[in-house]
Amino acid sequence: MESRVVAVALSPTHSFSKALQAEIRLIAGMGVEGDAHMGETVKHRSRVAQDPTQPNLRQVHLVHAELLDELQAGGFAVGPGTIGENVTTRDIDLLGLPRGALLRLGPDAVVEVTGLRNPCIQLDHYQKGLTSATLDRDADGNLIRKAGVMGIVKAGGVVRPEDRIRVVLPTGPHQALERV
Repeated sequence: MESRVVAVALSPTHSFSKALQAEIRLIAGMGVEGDAHMGETVKHRSRVAQDPTQPNLRQVHLVHAELLDELQAGGFAVGPGTIGENVTTRDIDLLGLPRGALLRLGPDAVVEVTGLRNPCIQLDHYQKGLTSATLDRDADGNLIRKAGVMGIVKAGGVVRPEDRIRVVLPTGPHQALERV
C-alpha cells in the first residue's frame, strides 16, 4: 500500500475542529499558512500560558484515518479535521515512527515528526468519552496515545488530498515518540 494524504484542514481560530480545504500551504519553520497554530513559538493556549517563548514543536498535527475508522466503529461522529488535525493520512503507522522521521508530503513539503499529541479534555467537550477512546494500554500497562503526531515544517509546499507520503527515517538509534 502507498501512504497518502486523505484530507487537509486548517482553522484561523483556536476552535477545536478544523475546516477541510482543497489544499494547505506549509511554511518552513512556521506551520500551516492561515492556521491558528502557525508560528516559531508555541501557539497552544496552555503552553503559551506556561512560557510563550518555547519553540513550537506542534506546527502541524497529523492523524491516521485508521484512528477515525476505529472511533466511528465505536459510535463516535468523527471525520477528517474534526479532532483538530491539519493532515489526515492513510496507510502509514504514524504512532510507530521515531522522533525525527521526515514525512515528505506531496512534491515539496517536508514535516519532521516531533512527538505524540497528548489527548486532552477538549476531545470530551467535542464528544463525551472521546478522550478515553484515544488512549489505550499496551501489554505491559504502558499508556498509548493514539490521537496522532505533531511536527515542524522543514520544507514548505502545498499539500493536497491524494498526495503521496514518503517516510525518511533518521540515521542512528531511533528514539520513540513522546508527548509534545
